[in-house]
Amino acid sequence: MALFVIERNFAEQLDVDGLDRAGIKLVNDDVGIRWVYSFLSADKKKTYCLYEAPNPEAIIEAAARLGIPADVIVAVEQIGPVPVA
Repeated sequence: MALFVIERNFAEQLDVDGLDRAGIKLVNDDVGIRWVYSFLSADKKKTYCLYEAPNPEAIIEAAARLGIPADVIVAVEQIGPVPVA
């Protein structure tokens, strides 16, 4: 599966304690994507999420079904400080 970073912009501060993680997982599983992790901005109005997905359209479908934004979707490759042999 490919890796994607998703930028999400929220009108109000995101309540991370109120996230329905189980519901998100159900929808993600249904469309064939996996939420790896997210970063939350200091003002709590923006997230940067790393996902595994077959394509951007699957991410857009899940976001629409969950009623959350997916403002920017960028395909990425993972690199690290030590090259993999």
